[in-house]
Amino acid sequence: MPRYTVHVRGEWLAVPCQNCTNTISWLGKEAVRRYMKNKPDNGGFTSVEEVKFYVRRCKGLGLLDLDDTVEDALEDNEFVELTVIQLYIYPKLKYGSFVQYISLDGNSLTTEDLVNLGKGLYKIKLTPEAEAKVKRSREVIERIVKEQTVVYGITTGFGKFARTVIPNSSEKFPERSRMLLALRINVLAKGYSGISLETLQQVIEAFNASCLPYIPEKGTVGASGDLAPLSHLALGLIGEGKMWSPKSGWADAKYVLEAHGLKPITLKPKEGLALINGTQMITSLGCEAVERASAIARQADIVAALTLEVLKGTTRAFDTDIHAVRPHRGQTEVAFRFRSLLDSDHHPSEIAESHRFCDRVQDAYTMRCCPQVHGVVNDTITFVKDIMMTEINSATDNPMVFAQRAETISGGNFHGEYPAKALDYLAIGVHELAAISERRIERLCNPSLSELPAFLVTEGGLNSGFMIAHCTAAALVSENKALCHPSSVDSLSTSAATEDHVSMGGWAARKALRVIEHVEQVLAIELLAACQGIEFLRPLRTATPLEKVYDLVRSVVRPWLKDRFMAPDIEAAHRLLVEQKVWEVAEPYIEKYRREHIPESRPVSPTAFTVRSLAVNTCVGHDHSHQDEL
Repeated sequence: MPRYTVHVRGEWLAVPCQNCTNTISWLGKEAVRRYMKNKPDNGGFTSVEEVKFYVRRCKGLGLLDLDDTVEDALEDNEFVELTVIQLYIYPKLKYGSFVQYISLDGNSLTTEDLVNLGKGLYKIKLTPEAEAKVKRSREVIERIVKEQTVVYGITTGFGKFARTVIPNSSEKFPERSRMLLALRINVLAKGYSGISLETLQQVIEAFNASCLPYIPEKGTVGASGDLAPLSHLALGLIGEGKMWSPKSGWADAKYVLEAHGLKPITLKPKEGLALINGTQMITSLGCEAVERASAIARQADIVAALTLEVLKGTTRAFDTDIHAVRPHRGQTEVAFRFRSLLDSDHHPSEIAESHRFCDRVQDAYTMRCCPQVHGVVNDTITFVKDIMMTEINSATDNPMVFAQRAETISGGNFHGEYPAKALDYLAIGVHELAAISERRIERLCNPSLSELPAFLVTEGGLNSGFMIAHCTAAALVSENKALCHPSSVDSLSTSAATEDHVSMGGWAARKALRVIEHVEQVLAIELLAACQGIEFLRPLRTATPLEKVYDLVRSVVRPWLKDRFMAPDIEAAHRLLVEQKVWEVAEPYIEKYRREHIPESRPVSPTAFTVRSLAVNTCVGHDHSHQDEL
């Protein structure tokens, strides 16, 4: 009986095939079914039928037609890779079930909007003002072509070919693609690119129909913009290359467009360059990185608070007066979150009460300094998000078309140095969440530091508990150290020295996402370890918000009584963090505490929190004394 090995979300699954007339589609569904069976939460899927995927050979990476039989398409014991499309990109809605539109004007798109557009939650339309700007900009281009004026990128080639005039009959050259279609539409909507409204509407129609060209992630040096990946996107729009849609699956672009009643774009002068010149791949990946970083940063505070409880730490290091005299915004907010989760007047903790009069004076830095370490991560994210917000609403084309001046000007807005530097900084900043989390995991697993069973498991020796999970966290942190080396310090001259300084922003964006994913995974391990530590402190209960977090984790991962395959549990905890479930559980308690401790008549400021400890003992347990409130 032939069998095939299918790679699904990091796991290799052997799938025997009794009937060689079964299709590649059957093979994919059978692999998904086996994957779901191995997962405590079905891997996040509701049913096999809802999963949309494509399959490619591991050797050569060739895409396979889902309707072909396995006998015709594969050799016995061949390795293939299944990539899930629908649940990853559109986790909430089925394709085509868009509920509303986002109106783009090139000036007001947010990172949250962009991520939601990427998930397929909205369709796109232009504002009337954007349509008018696009028309005026195109009129300038039409005049240049009519008068046969020599202008870079319009009646000439680009890069080293800027001095080569293109005959009018040769301007239908194939263009390429870019990473996120919605972001490119927003840039074109600003009205400085010279694209015609007709062509821009065709691009919008392709987006709204979910016609998505194949775009490789590698190949950009980040100036002139992301030429290589953006060209792949444009390639699909003109009906060449590969394209995917939920209706057609993977096919030649012209057939995918035809299946949706759309025609390939016929490019007019300047429109090729308008589609491919800009920082949209760097920036679209950067926006995803910023949003994921924001999500994991605020949940890191919750995970760390739970660890502090298990390790019987103190909340005195989070006193408002300490942070008022060093009033960094991020530090102040993190300290506030810790108080909101651990304030014993609001959320009595039996665990905290159990060590109230212990003789330890202070905690290790990994607990005591969370506001300072987590805080600067929050401020870093805010800084980077500000740059990304500016970038996604900026005109990054070249040349720029200024309709009010009736002229074009060549410049360098396509250079990706801004997002490249910012995303290198983001990776360095967010990495610290994993670095400090790994040290807390060590403290949880080390019986001399935690007063808990070694590696958080009974019958140590027979069971290894969290020993290897901690090794995994350490490995991820170490890998992050290499990934945090800034790519934007590098530059290689391209295009025959015309483009003699580049940003390398594409790699900055890609590795920032990898760093953030590793941070999520390390914190998932800490979350599991902290919840396991709670088991050894029962029947004592922690503060109410943290009990809710514990209950959430236990809804997908059961306690460790003896060793078992841990990867599915780590993945389940990781999914809780990625989907922000931990934040959703704790946020109501944090915001309720905020309302009660910030007078409505005053703005939020570092000095607004004046909770003072009246305790005189040196215990590192929670301070149960009454607190002054404004």
